[in-house]
Amino acid sequence: MTESAHQDTPEQVEFREHCRTWLAANKPGEPGVRLPLSPLEIMTQEQLDYLQAWQKAAYDAGMIGCDYPVTVGGGSRSDCQRIANEEMKGARTPFLPNVIGLGMAAPTVFYHAQDELKERLLPRLFSGEDIWCQGFSEPGAGSDLASVQTFAERKGDKWLINGHKVWTSLAHFAEWMILLLRTDRSHKYDGLSYFVVPIRSALGNGVTVRPLIKMTGETGFNEVIFEDLEVDDSYRLDELGKGWQVAMTTLLHERGAGDLKTPSAGGMKSKTTHSTTTSSLIDLARNTMRNGRPALEDPLLRDQIMQLIIREAGLGINQRRARVAGLQDHPSRLLLQNKLLASEIAQDIGALALEIAGASASLYLGDSNAPAGGQWPLSYMNSYGMTIAAGTSEVQRNILGERVLGLAKSK
Repeated sequence: MTESAHQDTPEQVEFREHCRTWLAANKPGEPGVRLPLSPLEIMTQEQLDYLQAWQKAAYDAGMIGCDYPVTVGGGSRSDCQRIANEEMKGARTPFLPNVIGLGMAAPTVFYHAQDELKERLLPRLFSGEDIWCQGFSEPGAGSDLASVQTFAERKGDKWLINGHKVWTSLAHFAEWMILLLRTDRSHKYDGLSYFVVPIRSALGNGVTVRPLIKMTGETGFNEVIFEDLEVDDSYRLDELGKGWQVAMTTLLHERGAGDLKTPSAGGMKSKTTHSTTTSSLIDLARNTMRNGRPALEDPLLRDQIMQLIIREAGLGINQRRARVAGLQDHPSRLLLQNKLLASEIAQDIGALALEIAGASASLYLGDSNAPAGGQWPLSYMNSYGMTIAAGTSEVQRNILGERVLGLAKSK
């Protein structure tokens, strides 16, 4: 029995047993396509079809959105999403594809949309039938979210939207977008408003989605252009000019520090799966020869690997500690630290893997001589996106300094 299981309430005991029974009978088999490292790198319709079918089945079994009210498609349970997440990861299921919808859009819509809109949008978001994307970043705004310039002009009870969003993961599959824009140019923060926008149905009629090719050769990112897109005022979340406050709900949940636990699955191992962990790093060092001996016998490399093992173990302990309120000195410190530390440890593991592989690190996907099928250079290049997404490492350190340590604001 896990540490968490020892602390379960009677409701959670019953729900955990339900999850285990269902997963034992319904865990998906080996996919017929190569799955990407994360939902943000889904490129093909075949990958999405496999993952959407899995999310729909998990939702129908009550394991997604289970802490939301029944009226919006949830299960009206109490702190059971954590149980479902633990059991799905323990069973090593595929990941859930609608990652932006579940982690960002769902809590934002739940806390800020009108009831009719919640009841209409959230069930299909939880089931994965509607994929969501996030319209925050812009070409001229960078990490300064309050400087977005996409503008909505009021026309009666409608809005005309014009602007340009970039780094929009999953927009090529998305039916809906959460959209931060400007409704007043005279106030930096109070001029922002927040909408949900149906983009799939507007393609070619006010919305253009173009793929952005990453240095990995993968897509997944896009730019989205709005040209006189007309949307109803009922798609606005919260009051006019409250976009900044609504965006804070999105970002808090994106960084894992929100009230609602994000549904999360993963851990499936297959012949195409690659894990960016120190365990995989040790395997690489054990199987890479240097001067006729395994690289693992190099004392300098062993020391570097050991340092990463210590950091990885520390992160794991912090993640366990974050589940127990009584062990935290600040409600957000460990949760906000998690994204910063996890993304940087993954990047450092990738960097050391390339050092161990040496010249072979230049061999990439599709090369039969590439160590781990070329997955190490792929994960290393992708790691830079993870240290930028949801706020760069520099932004995360500023937040921790100001909100957790109480340091003076930098500006």
